[in-house]
Amino acid sequence: MWALILPAAVAAALAGYTGGLLGVVALRLRLSALGYAMAHAAFAGAALGLLLGISPLGLALTFSLVVAALLGPISERTGLPTDTVLALLFPLTMALGFLFLALTPGLPLTSPALTLLWGSLLGVGWSDVAALAGVALLASAFLLLFRREVWATLVERRLAEEAGVPARAILWALLFLLGAGVAAALRLVGGLLVYALLFLPSSAAAQLTFELRRQFLSAPLLGMAATLGGLALSFFANLPVGTAIALTACGFFLVSWALSPRKRLALPGR
Repeated sequence: MWALILPAAVAAALAGYTGGLLGVVALRLRLSALGYAMAHAAFAGAALGLLLGISPLGLALTFSLVVAALLGPISERTGLPTDTVLALLFPLTMALGFLFLALTPGLPLTSPALTLLWGSLLGVGWSDVAALAGVALLASAFLLLFRREVWATLVERRLAEEAGVPARAILWALLFLLGAGVAAALRLVGGLLVYALLFLPSSAAAQLTFELRRQFLSAPLLGMAATLGGLALSFFANLPVGTAIALTACGFFLVSWALSPRKRLALPGR
């Protein structure tokens, strides 16, 4: 039993940490469509992997990184905001994902296909743990080594560029990390709910503190608590793991909102 649960628990902790950490970036950049687009790009890639009989994780990562690579150039060439480009890519990748599933020989909604949609408690192996650990380490190292440049880009990109900060390169690197994080968590959480890891823990952290540095510290902890709590809920209540994690993360957000200092500041007379 522990041989099955242990890799899922470690993967859940890593997915929560990475989702919370990178979610602060996505939230600060106001890329609300990012989770949807990246999640379904990874879903489309994994579905293509099932169709071709090759590694779903490898193609999920490839599709996510391709979408990340296209965001900047398409936005600059068309003059459209990045979130608008994401909204355009979302239905395309979602349609491709279901197309690849429909073309897969046999019943399209077999166990591997359902894993792509809803996540799987027992489908996570040590290879998934290794991928998540690699993304977590890379994201942490990048945000630590380039913390000044990242902070300047997140606070005000235009002023950062005028000050000589390579904001465009920093932004594209962050998008790549976000795509890699979404793809690595796909097997655990599922393509339809993986964006919950990006926005719920980071939104909860934003309710509890105004300071960006503290959000970077608290969001990964909230993400880990949500994923591990959701994993336990999935196991004991026999729920899809992605659903359980999303519900737990929603619960954390509601609690953080109830305790938020933002509410006290908004009260009349304060």
